[in-house]
Order: sequence, then C-alpha cells, then structure tokens
Amino acid sequence: VRSTADTVELVPVGSSLHRYSCLTLTPLSARTRPTVTILSPARDELSNQRSLLCLANRGFPSDWTLSWTVDGSSRTGTSTPGVMDKDGLYSWSSSLSSEEWSSAKEVTCQASHSSESPVTAALGTADCPE
Repeated sequence: VRSTADTVELVPVGSSLHRYSCLTLTPLSARTRPTVTILSPARDELSNQRSLLCLANRGFPSDWTLSWTVDGSSRTGTSTPGVMDKDGLYSWSSSLSSEEWSSAKEVTCQASHSSESPVTAALGTADCPE
C-alpha cells in the first residue's frame, strides 16, 4: 500500500495497480489544550448533597485525563472518556461527590496530557453559593 494526500494505491501480487479515491481530512494541530471549568451546584441543591462537575472542552487528542485536588490532596472523581464534537475536537467531564469537597477550602480540576502542560481550574469556598 502506498499513500499520497488523496489517493491510495493497492498493489496486489501478480496484477496491475488499482486506484481508490480517499476522503482527505484536514489535520488538526498536534495538540489543542482544552478549556477547563468547574461547575458548582445551585444554592437550592447544596442541601441535596450534589456533586461538583468539571468540564474540559475543545481539546485534542482524545486521551486527555481529568483529575481532582481538594485542599492539596488528590481525590478520585467519576470521569467520562473523550467525546468528539462536530469540529473534531473532544470534550470530557468528571464529577466529584459532595463527600469529597463539601468542607474544602479549595478544589481544583486539572486536564492533563503526557506531552502538554496541564490546564487547571480552581474553585474556592468563597465562589460557592451560601
């Protein structure tokens, strides 16, 4: 198999070349850092023991991971795998249960990739509804 930008040639043994047209995709940049946001529950939901939600949007490639830190200590959230948007970029989410953060002074969510510096969002108790 030989490949050019828009044609692939298959070379079977003992026969002539066959040409097939291929869909040409515009490549995305090697890495696109996502935007990270932490969403807190609405004031009326705080008494119902709601989770924090971390959203990482418009990143590439698909293998970014999300992690949580509560007052400097790592915590385990529930994360979803990357979902591709129509534009070819990915989005991820992770939730952190109220038991993990309800008495915290600061919570951070970090999107990480092996070849990029992390992207972090922070939420302090002063940022939450009273």
